[in-house]
Amino acid sequence: MEKMKSVPELFGSLVFNDRVMRERLPKDVYKAVHKTIENGSHLELDVANSVAAAMKEWAVENGATHFTHWFQPMTGLTAEKHDGFISPEPDGSVIMDFSGKELVKGEPDASSFPSGGLRATFEARGYTAWDPSSPAFIKDRSLYIPTAFCSYGGEALDKKTPLLRSMSALNHEAVKVLHLLGMTDVTHVTTTVGSEQEYFLVSKDLYKKRKDLLFTGRTLIGANAPKGQEMEDHYFGVLKPKVSAYMHDLDEELWKLGIPVKTKHNEVAPGQHELAPVFETANIAVDHNQLTMEVMKKVADRHNYACLLHEKPFEGINGSGKHNNWSLSTNTGINLLKPGKHPAQNLPFLTFLIAVITAVDEYADLLRVSVASPGNDHRLGANEAPPAIISMFVGDELAKVLESIEQGSDFEDHGKVMYSGAEVLPHISVDTTDRNRTSPFAFTGNKFEFRMPGSALSVANPNIVLNTAVADALLDIYEELKETPPEELNGKLMEVLRSRLKAHKKVLFNGNGYTEEWVEEAARRGLDNLKSLPDAMPRWISDKSVSLFTRHGILTREEIFSRYDILLENYVKAIHIESLTMQDMVRKDFTEGLLAYMKDLTQEAAQKKALLPELACFLETERIRQLDEAAGAMMKALCRLEADTAAAEQEEDLLARAKCYESTVLADMDALRSIVDGAELLIPDDYLPYPTYSRLLFSLR
Repeated sequence: MEKMKSVPELFGSLVFNDRVMRERLPKDVYKAVHKTIENGSHLELDVANSVAAAMKEWAVENGATHFTHWFQPMTGLTAEKHDGFISPEPDGSVIMDFSGKELVKGEPDASSFPSGGLRATFEARGYTAWDPSSPAFIKDRSLYIPTAFCSYGGEALDKKTPLLRSMSALNHEAVKVLHLLGMTDVTHVTTTVGSEQEYFLVSKDLYKKRKDLLFTGRTLIGANAPKGQEMEDHYFGVLKPKVSAYMHDLDEELWKLGIPVKTKHNEVAPGQHELAPVFETANIAVDHNQLTMEVMKKVADRHNYACLLHEKPFEGINGSGKHNNWSLSTNTGINLLKPGKHPAQNLPFLTFLIAVITAVDEYADLLRVSVASPGNDHRLGANEAPPAIISMFVGDELAKVLESIEQGSDFEDHGKVMYSGAEVLPHISVDTTDRNRTSPFAFTGNKFEFRMPGSALSVANPNIVLNTAVADALLDIYEELKETPPEELNGKLMEVLRSRLKAHKKVLFNGNGYTEEWVEEAARRGLDNLKSLPDAMPRWISDKSVSLFTRHGILTREEIFSRYDILLENYVKAIHIESLTMQDMVRKDFTEGLLAYMKDLTQEAAQKKALLPELACFLETERIRQLDEAAGAMMKALCRLEADTAAAEQEEDLLARAKCYESTVLADMDALRSIVDGAELLIPDDYLPYPTYSRLLFSLR
């Protein structure tokens, strides 16, 4: 029996990582590649050829026959085109070949990817460019090379390119500020990210019987099961054997790909689960999260499950999010968001903390846009997710530190220890903050947890906005301090931080974000409540937004407007598909079950009356009346949905069309669903040609 590999042996075994490069590349080539990764310097062709040869040999040894440039177009998914390593020889044989040119540059057809008007359909040429900072890996017998994707004219058609630009901008501004503060040994500041991933598992056989799950990723009709999540017995509960087996296989597949997943557990809703990785450089973390979502679905298929990543696949229970844990680290090993034992005296920490507060307040609307999607609109503001109002939680101790800065007073640092009252248990040092699960943007000890991204979202967008906004805040701080004599710097710094804090403290809120009182308080503070994507999107193309992204070289004006069009178009298409799917399910599937049950009830009543004419058959008669009444209301609601969907499609302006879908079509869908779900409760499950919530949510073993 073959011995199973240990986790250290398994981890990264399918990744052309630093260890493999060090072993296989000549020293000068290895140094050149590292110089490119660290400094962004140009990679010469002879170096690329050497890397390509070593990469190909390693890939072939590990069973690869093809290679692909793996990129992230504006679909929110990933894309790939596979080419074989084979190269024909004159004698009819083939050799396995891979050149530096093939490694560095690819040319996929760009005509059918979303471009928001940057490219016409007939203009097909696009380029992919190797990103050496994200290691290549092997999957399904192909060598995957992470790449950026741009048009023939050089416009970014992907999410990786602006993310890399934002990381560079933040690094540039952060290093300048740190040098002012005397940390001259710092040469690089890295954005680090850890993306927690929530998901649902359902039986694959049941999943295939639901058109709504197949076409849209969420259930469009379906009455609640008798039990939901009210007992809270699923959260952190014992893993069911088959679910545990799935999670074990998922861990192994992800570990092979060098993805450092660490935590797994049951989430609140039945059938819902979560995994979380260790922090990585933002670029690699985004790549790994995209890969994680793909692998989750493939492993689920092997276990006869379907993995649902939609933000709100089921009504009446929690939806799924993707908490984006964000921090900053220097090349000297310092976490800039770690308060330390004496946060009030930690000037670098206070500087970066207040820079983040400034950024979140100043560009809250752009952060809201960065997580906007049709699915996430269903989730935000419910009791499973933060409200659509952007606020920040910093905890009691840091709130007192900030208050002392604002008032110019001394902060008394007491430090806390938790005593449990049981002698056998250890005394525990209490963190600087508690946790606030209702806060969209919460400080959690040495990082910020942005809780608003949805489970299906690429986390590139929120990190692009966050990196750029913080870079902008740091630039302003630097400009105010750069002419200050060294002996006056600390005093001037505190003045600058105090001024910034007073201007932006309205975004700080340590209370319960789920309450109506907070919604009212937020309005008094002047905080936006952008409840839907159509509400938020105009902010993306505002003068303030264009100025921010162009000032730091993240996106051109054309690239900004193209993303506006793409997001609106995706929103419209998603709801249009949902509307058509719902109409089809109600008109065919549900109506079939409804009529079949009414027919049987009628026949049963007739048979009883034939035997005993004096019987009133009250139960059958009343049930038929209820169903007939529901059928009439359902047909009216169905006709209204059909007409309003057609009317929405006639709107020529994209934003107007999106608003029509949001305000009218979704409302029609809710009204129709309410009628159908009410009628479903009257119909035995056997009459319905699709599985009910009870079966979907409680069939896992």
